[in-house]
Amino acid sequence: MPPLLAISRCVCQAREFAELLPLARENGWDLAALMAETGCGAQCGLCRPYLRRMLDTGETVFHEILTEP
Repeated sequence: MPPLLAISRCVCQAREFAELLPLARENGWDLAALMAETGCGAQCGLCRPYLRRMLDTGETVFHEILTEP
């Protein structure tokens, strides 16, 4: 059975992490640049820890609640 929780996008900007990861890698964006270029992580901020982990690990679907340190 698949996990019940699947977080895969920035709600504010309606952008899938799977869409954002290739853009970040192609352009060499860090989190600040990704936020500036797409607006993701820059409004409510709830996706910021997911974006940070996405950039670190390449994951685009998360099965746990992440928070900022």
